[in-house]
Amino acid sequence: MTTSRPRRFTAAAALLLTATVVLTACSSAPRNGDGDTKTITVWSEENQPDRVAETKRIIAGFTEQTGIKVDLVPVDENQVPQLTASAAISGDLPDVMGAIPLSLVRQFDTQDLLDTTASANIVKALGTGTFVDSALALDQDGHRQLAVPDSSYAQILVYRKDLFEQAGLEAPTTYAAIKKAADVLTKKGQHGITLATDPADVFTQQTFESLALGNDCQLVGPTGKVGLESSACQATWDLYGHLTAKDSPQGTQTVDTTRAAYFAGQAAMVDWSTYILDELGGLRNDALPTCPQCRDDRKWLAEHSGVVTAISGPDGSDPATYGEATSWAVMHGANRSASEQFVQYMMSTGYEQWLGMAPEGKIPLRTGTATEPDRYQQAWLQMKAGVDRKERLDDIYDVSTMRALESVPQSIRRWAIPQGQGALLGPFNAQLPVGKSVADLGSGSTTPRDAAKTAQDAVSEIEAKTR
Repeated sequence: MTTSRPRRFTAAAALLLTATVVLTACSSAPRNGDGDTKTITVWSEENQPDRVAETKRIIAGFTEQTGIKVDLVPVDENQVPQLTASAAISGDLPDVMGAIPLSLVRQFDTQDLLDTTASANIVKALGTGTFVDSALALDQDGHRQLAVPDSSYAQILVYRKDLFEQAGLEAPTTYAAIKKAADVLTKKGQHGITLATDPADVFTQQTFESLALGNDCQLVGPTGKVGLESSACQATWDLYGHLTAKDSPQGTQTVDTTRAAYFAGQAAMVDWSTYILDELGGLRNDALPTCPQCRDDRKWLAEHSGVVTAISGPDGSDPATYGEATSWAVMHGANRSASEQFVQYMMSTGYEQWLGMAPEGKIPLRTGTATEPDRYQQAWLQMKAGVDRKERLDDIYDVSTMRALESVPQSIRRWAIPQGQGALLGPFNAQLPVGKSVADLGSGSTTPRDAAKTAQDAVSEIEAKTR
């Protein structure tokens, strides 16, 4: 999968990283942390050809300004754990990793692969106040700055505004509104919603978490006690079970089939990431909307769609947004001085160019500078998205949608990290216990209560091994 889609993290790769790196990180031959070499190695998960080319253009500017050369190595996100394990064994870790998800930041930290001093230096140099506070917190462990927050995407609920208006339905911002709309809009030839049920894809867990957070359903508490059988979580299992059994297409639903059903006009709602927005707007030829009305107007579906970025449940205190924050990480034994200069450049002089590669999935976590506090936020609003065609998102989507997207970084929440249990995320995403229970729920082979218990037991086993 490319980085323009929701992130997948393969179980085998993650398990290999856990098993191998923890045994080798301390024995890998460290490089001089303050070395003066003029070449650094950077691994980037932005590995699509057009993004690699753009990254190289940014790097050329950095080299011209500093004299420091950069060996850019594009890596597939599913291969990063294996590559990192091998590099740790040979003492050949890169100096910097870019566009890595929160789960890898936490896993690398537990294996002592991060130069947290370098990350702290970078944040201080750029100005702590220029970052979104909640984003900094996601990359922190106590007073340690594990990595440097870069950009984010959110899991959003996209819905057919025209169908909602015709049926007199309110926007699907709550559990009750989602359930009612899905029931009402499920009819011959149309499903009320399409939700992921693929047990082998982290996207399924992300979809569940995006609904769970709005009901204050937490994976784990501060003491490590798993909470998937709590009353708040049971409400999420009940909702997901009802929607997948009654209102969603049958069979295993994947990251691709959920999008396809909505694009074909066969579903009135879809839970997906913000990376859907350029495709929904008809800007990507290999993922165009295919609804009957879309044949003559590629923007028709986008113009008749609304976006919900935060959902609340009956037990939730506030609406919540699930999002992924990607980061820059300086690795153990890196050329600290050169690496710090590089990341600072990517988060300042090169930042707008970097965000512009895919603005629909790169909402800035550094909003501006000390003298121009909203510089990058305003620049992002004017960036053009798309692959085969380029257009500004605000030329496709209405003001309310753009305001909702702009607010995403301030409202991102995640399981485990606020409770100080971030180390759980690596093995959790490797073994996919919630995704497997959701798959059983969607197939009708289990009940919401039994699905909750199965997931609870599986996560409890994982948690016990991470203590």
